[in-house]
Amino acid sequence: MRGKVQSNMNRLKQILGATVVSALWGVALWQTAAGGSAQRDDPAVRFEACVERYFDAYFRHNPTAATLAGFHEHDHELENYSAEEVRTQIAMLEAFAEEVQSIDPRRLPPLVASDHQLLAHSIRAALLELQEIRGWQRNSDHYSSGITQSVFAIMARKFAPAPDRLRSVIDRERQVPEVFEAARRNLKDPPRIYTEVALEQLPGIIAFFEKDVPSAFRDVRDAALVAEFRATNLAVIDALGRYREFLEQDLLARSNGDFRIGADNFRKKLLYEEMVEIPLDRLLEIGDADLRANQESFRRTAQQLDPQRSAQQILADLAQDHPAPNELLDSVRGVLGDLRAFIGEHRIVTIPSPVPPIVEETPPFMRALTFASMDTPGPFESRAKEAYFNVTLPEPSWSKQQVEEHMAGFSRGTIVSTAIHEAYPGHYVQFLWLQRAPSKVRKLIGANSNAEGWAHYTEQMMLDEGYGNGDLKLRLGQLQDALLRNARFIVGIKMHTGEMTYEDAIEFFVREGYQSRANGERETKRGTSDPTYLVYTLGKLELLKLRDDYKKMRGDAFSLREFHDAVLKQGFPPIKLLRRALLGNDSPVL
Repeated sequence: MRGKVQSNMNRLKQILGATVVSALWGVALWQTAAGGSAQRDDPAVRFEACVERYFDAYFRHNPTAATLAGFHEHDHELENYSAEEVRTQIAMLEAFAEEVQSIDPRRLPPLVASDHQLLAHSIRAALLELQEIRGWQRNSDHYSSGITQSVFAIMARKFAPAPDRLRSVIDRERQVPEVFEAARRNLKDPPRIYTEVALEQLPGIIAFFEKDVPSAFRDVRDAALVAEFRATNLAVIDALGRYREFLEQDLLARSNGDFRIGADNFRKKLLYEEMVEIPLDRLLEIGDADLRANQESFRRTAQQLDPQRSAQQILADLAQDHPAPNELLDSVRGVLGDLRAFIGEHRIVTIPSPVPPIVEETPPFMRALTFASMDTPGPFESRAKEAYFNVTLPEPSWSKQQVEEHMAGFSRGTIVSTAIHEAYPGHYVQFLWLQRAPSKVRKLIGANSNAEGWAHYTEQMMLDEGYGNGDLKLRLGQLQDALLRNARFIVGIKMHTGEMTYEDAIEFFVREGYQSRANGERETKRGTSDPTYLVYTLGKLELLKLRDDYKKMRGDAFSLREFHDAVLKQGFPPIKLLRRALLGNDSPVL
């Protein structure tokens, strides 16, 4: 064992440099001073030291993630996108995987043992992405949207004075040309749809650097600093323009790769990211059953509204009941207060803060694939605590038909459903609880089936608890959103395992998911690079089963608010770990 630990130390020294390794040995010396070999051999102490070193290393290699998490030591750095850096990260992850495996989870307290499993799976998920799925070789948007997110993370929140943040933007922008040089070397036979998405996003990204970034720092008065920023920002805009030419004139013609990740990688993603081991054919059965149940609920609800018309006819009418594009943001804001009041009156869940999220337009680099999203500060952010509820407005260049198709996704019913999902009591409330999570691992690592599953679960739960006073139009909006997630569930599996073509998937969203063709195309496009977007329905079904099992265990002592608080206080780990914490066992998630 001693030789293996020393081997890991040498590998980490090569990867991370002397600073981190010195800190590592500092931990070892502290342990000796604090209690000698007994403490060094304590598995919980070893794991805690491993966690600290892992995140130190991870954030050195992922400075944008550090900024987003609320750690600002690396704000002046930008990710190294080179193939050599990928190899370095793989070596780092393999070393940590080996170290984590060397700690026996059976000798850890229950919470720490679950964190041990969560960290081990997260490392395996990262290795799967770098070694097998290889988005860095296949997805050109990885580079252009990546550098945009890096700058946006600095400018979006006022965690430091504007001149200081502008210096960090300048430092990151200086490194952007190297990113696109790495992209030219790395990208090999990407799927055509990936290159097309990157091209679709680039005009908005270029406009972001032309308008939004300068506007964010317009109050900075240091003339020399502003001049330096103008020079680096112009260089970024020029690099983006040349990257677009490269994609249009070179890469697009040779973008003949397959976006499908295959059944084996799909299973591994579910195992490592969501701790789900259910066979794919069984998952399809589960997804199809829920789809049919929601379709039947939609049909019954539509009949109650108007028995003389079909569900699809009523859906078409509902799609036209939406605000004008210039009134959409105010419409969303108006719903939030009602939702919060209902949650308090009906004892749905504890909301840890009275401060609401800020509703604003989706940033340009996210608009091609996103209708609405919640952008919250990291769990370790100590100053800039604002959270943003992003809503995608129609583009000024769109035709009247394109605008109408887009706004059909913001009918009155779906606005309510979206506000529940993103804010109250969905993502925003879960974020507020995340700051109270019991460990660093729980604050920084989680599962999309928990985060998206919770938000999707709340859409149905709020109406079940009486929000809207039985308004059938709200119920139809909730069911339409559920059908969208049902379609994602089935399309994601079938497209990436070769059972469904791209065109088949669009038609499935329209026919079975009750979506407009424009949204079906958007959702299918997203599914090519987000294979496991089944997590919404998967997590919702897991949470419903957990609630039923918890209610049986608690009997007359069951309280909905107590259950929801118990779920949220755990962070956002895979539902398997929630079951272990709340029920005390590893019973099946579905």
